[in-house]
Amino acid sequence: MKLARWVEGGKVSEGIVEGDRVVAFPDALTVGDVLAQGLDAALRIGERIDVSTGTALAQVRLIAPLVPSSIRDFVAFEEHVEGVSASVDGKSEVVPEWYQAPTFYFTNPHTVLGPGDEVSPPVTERLDFELEVAAVIGGVVGSSGANLTPDEAASHIFGYTIMNDWSARDLQAREMKVRLGPAKGKDFGTALGPWIVTADELAPHVDEDGFLAVRAEVHVNGRLIGDDLVSNMGWPFPELVAYASRNSRVVAGDVLGSGTVGNGGCLGELWGRAGALTPPPLAEGDDVRMVVDGIGELRGRVGASVAAPDLPTARPRSRARYAPTRK
Repeated sequence: MKLARWVEGGKVSEGIVEGDRVVAFPDALTVGDVLAQGLDAALRIGERIDVSTGTALAQVRLIAPLVPSSIRDFVAFEEHVEGVSASVDGKSEVVPEWYQAPTFYFTNPHTVLGPGDEVSPPVTERLDFELEVAAVIGGVVGSSGANLTPDEAASHIFGYTIMNDWSARDLQAREMKVRLGPAKGKDFGTALGPWIVTADELAPHVDEDGFLAVRAEVHVNGRLIGDDLVSNMGWPFPELVAYASRNSRVVAGDVLGSGTVGNGGCLGELWGRAGALTPPPLAEGDDVRMVVDGIGELRGRVGASVAAPDLPTARPRSRARYAPTRK
């Protein structure tokens, strides 16, 4: 089953995609409502839907398939780390700490984009895409969603969607030299879509080691730039979810990105391997198309950059420990 949100006649509707039609959920349910009930309940809801009452998919505009509770983005592909590290400091390496745990960062759920949406990046000379698959959490997560085992985590993966983590690499590099971030290098736009494919549909693609073995590829202006198997992750999705829940919580509506796939899943990896900006950074008007077997296609377009208001640099301060006495 495919869960989606769309705009028709200026109104947002939420439901499923079946073939070439979209059909709203019964009882005015939203995708968020259905995620909260969990996968088994969602499949029962799907059985109640009369596809003949739907609208042609071609007559609506798909938007992001959910309003995320949070977005965690991992860095789970060793090959990606090798290439991107070289683009940062000229040295290709995977530090020992990468192998110890599946590191992630939180990104902005308020700047989510949907299929076909135009991204408005900050002023940047190194705009990049990042091809990822994301797991979406559903159901009332046991033990308040904290300290899940991988098996418990697997039972709360509701489904999967495609994720494009738009990135301004020059801003990201400056921020991370401060040993924090990424922040403004990332949080201007994360695209999700075109829909959420429920986990049962992708179960036949899970290999014997628990990895999701589907092919992912990305095209820029019709040219194939990168492709990989999602099963080349260092950890399967249930282990990413379990790690996210450590001494914390995961809840329905959380989105957990795999991190960028290897073999050209982003331009930054290719820049590191080539030692040059080849292929060139994205520019206004570029079309980025991502395709993942079993999920679908997510397309995005680069819009004009937006210059934010200037802020002053840090001011030298006295480092005094006591405030002067006022007269």
